Amino acid sequence: MSFCPHSFARTAHPAVLRAQQAPTVHLHQIYPGTTGWSTGRLFMAIPYPHFIVTDNPTVDTPITVPSPSLPPLILTQDELKKVAAYKAVEFVKSGMVLGLGTGSTAKHAVDKIGQLLRQGDLKDIVGIPTSKMTHEQALSLGIPLSDLDSHPVLDLAIDGADEVDPYMNLVKGRGGSLLREKMIEGCCKKFVVVVDESKLVKHLGGSGLAMPVEIVPFCWKFTAQRLQLLFNEVGCVAKLRTCSENGQPFVTDNGNYIIDLYFEKDLGDLNAASDAILRNPGVVEHGMFLGMATTVIIAGGRGVTVKNK
Repeated sequence: MSFCPHSFARTAHPAVLRAQQAPTVHLHQIYPGTTGWSTGRLFMAIPYPHFIVTDNPTVDTPITVPSPSLPPLILTQDELKKVAAYKAVEFVKSGMVLGLGTGSTAKHAVDKIGQLLRQGDLKDIVGIPTSKMTHEQALSLGIPLSDLDSHPVLDLAIDGADEVDPYMNLVKGRGGSLLREKMIEGCCKKFVVVVDESKLVKHLGGSGLAMPVEIVPFCWKFTAQRLQLLFNEVGCVAKLRTCSENGQPFVTDNGNYIIDLYFEKDLGDLNAASDAILRNPGVVEHGMFLGMATTVIIAGGRGVTVKNK
């Protein structure tokens, strides 16, 4: 049994492997004419110098390029994550107690907070990390750290997400830190989620990637079978997460295992699904973050969209 911090659940359900090869689509293509993401305000970000933004834009509003001679600007997924993360850091003020998220997107936000502290632009910040990995990163940047015992209410948390639906419900935890993330982000006055547009889905589980459930190691096969049977009608497949290096079970910061659930169909009532999962005695927590996000920041080919609850 070994801990592998870089092991992520990236294997899609067999029924949706072909869908992942489809071209990337933008916000207005996912939710045309709906009240989902199209209600978010569109901001011009520094890495998008060619965009013109109207005073009251929606994602259905055409964005024009002032000069046809300028080539379109194409950013990598990691660059899009950085754009969204830096936008989220604008919410941080001196004197705040912050929840520091985990993952590739949150890492950019933590790096930026550390930079602003060194420059003196932020002062008297206290961070509460959501994982051992983030704890080590924050220490290396000189960010003062504490815990929930000392600060049971946080001013703000910034973190990424693996999926975001039109109602700002999330799937998180494909990096393995879902329990600590939910504990910390559940007691924040404001929870800002930062993603690139590839994380937007019509319903949770819609990407075909894993919805993680943290469980106790004791009789893990029994718990996995119970979870799969629970969602049999929506084509659920339950798999123990393992380390790619040695095939051993992935072990969380809390000493637990993770069962990754893959769904062929929409889960339907998410609150009912949440309650059903948590009624299993071997379950510690699941990766659905329902009604928790207060702001979602999405970076994409058309700029940065900020949606508030």
